[in-house]
Amino acid sequence: MGIIDSIGNLVMKNRIEDLENSINNPHETQQKVLHQLLGSTKDTFYGKKFHFKDIHNYRQFIEQVPINSYEDLYPYIELILKGENNVLWPTPIKWFAKSSGTTGATSKIIPVSTEGLEQCHYQGGRDMLALYIRNYPDAKLFSGKNLSIGGSQEAKHSGNNNHYIANISAIVMKNLPFWAQFGRTPGLEVTMMNNWEEKIEKIAEITSQQKVTSLAGSPMWMLLLLQHIIKEQKITHIQDVWPDLEVFFHGSVSFAPYRPLFEELDRNKSLRYLEIFNATEGFFGLQDQKEDPSLLLMLNYGIYYEFIPEKEFLSENPKVIPLSEVELGKNYSMVISTNSGLWRYKIGDTVKFTSISPYRFTISGRTKHCINVFGEDLFAEHAEKAISKACRETGAILRDFTAAPYFYDRRKKGYHEWLIEFVRSPKNIQAFTEVLDIELGIYNDDYAAKRKNDIAIEKPVVREMPEGTFYEWLKRKNKLGGQHKVPRLSNSREFVEELLSIRRTLQPEI
Repeated sequence: MGIIDSIGNLVMKNRIEDLENSINNPHETQQKVLHQLLGSTKDTFYGKKFHFKDIHNYRQFIEQVPINSYEDLYPYIELILKGENNVLWPTPIKWFAKSSGTTGATSKIIPVSTEGLEQCHYQGGRDMLALYIRNYPDAKLFSGKNLSIGGSQEAKHSGNNNHYIANISAIVMKNLPFWAQFGRTPGLEVTMMNNWEEKIEKIAEITSQQKVTSLAGSPMWMLLLLQHIIKEQKITHIQDVWPDLEVFFHGSVSFAPYRPLFEELDRNKSLRYLEIFNATEGFFGLQDQKEDPSLLLMLNYGIYYEFIPEKEFLSENPKVIPLSEVELGKNYSMVISTNSGLWRYKIGDTVKFTSISPYRFTISGRTKHCINVFGEDLFAEHAEKAISKACRETGAILRDFTAAPYFYDRRKKGYHEWLIEFVRSPKNIQAFTEVLDIELGIYNDDYAAKRKNDIAIEKPVVREMPEGTFYEWLKRKNKLGGQHKVPRLSNSREFVEELLSIRRTLQPEI
């Protein structure tokens, strides 16, 4: 091991002690975070409005501070955009992160403070490396560069105030300290390019000549880059370009459907994979164990967590519980208060705890990304597991998918319509559909009950989409790169109809 790796590994190991303290004292850590957040913001506009100075415990916190959607917080965010300071957070807000925006044409604009960057996003990056090195003492990450694909940046002006709006990945990269910039590739000029096609060409050109030891980003966009490099270089495996590549830190979407694709490009399946949960609103979780895909909840990043039980998801005034009251195996919607000024904010992500000592969880989906037209409560977690099993059983390799209900008409009952783009089609599409249907029932009792004897829902319909369908949808929506993705499930047929329209363009005979 070289001297650079030795020094880097030692620095990261020293971080583990602080991390373990928060893991071993979760509730004390969270109470300290809440106390610090309230103390820091008691004199802000929002803090004065809800009397933060009078809040001394959790009971008073939930009594005085309302649960907020984005629409509830937007009037305060708008004040900041107009040049007001000390609104939601005491220090000036210069950066705003665009949400991935899978459910609408207009992305949400989330404030990102200096404290949020340093204490949350950057701390998450440091802990990611520290935990990786703890699990793999032979790691040689620091002898090469980390290749990460960021989103674009655009400047917004409000009066005499300059605000910068970008994907969270681009904001993080733009503000990295010099030593961290030195360890990553490509440079900022390429990272901030707006045109995705030009960007991927440039990234491939630059990085294929460098020593890359790690990758980081969304599986979907990283896969497109790797496939492009392999095609251009006329090679079979990604190690033919980067022989020292050892790990891919991935997030944004479930990795399960993409893993077979990566393994096809990975000689001897030597590449390691670790998941992170770094969302627009904050860095929430890290995979801390080699074989367990569950994510360790990060408790000391300036984020206070609360949770809405599944039966309360659609309630106008939902019951909210603290971390100390969550139970294993139940779905919860996350509510966060952060050091960027988000207060009791419903982010829409749903999680399921696999351990409470320490607190580990899996991402089960989005509260709005589900199908519940027929009372089936089908979430992305069920869909991901079922479709992965169907692929394994029929020899298929998946590229992307989405599903939506087909509603009742005079002739037939409703059903779920699945639009799937394969890298390798199943040997038998009917067999694929059968396995998908059965597995959905195994993972979801409500679905099974509605499907029994076709009582409420007929057998799902699977439509194979031509290559490039989902990419073209993202391109038309100006959502190439960053953390953008196609919604997996929706109660609305909007996305399905748009994709079917693209299908007719790509395959006019259909």
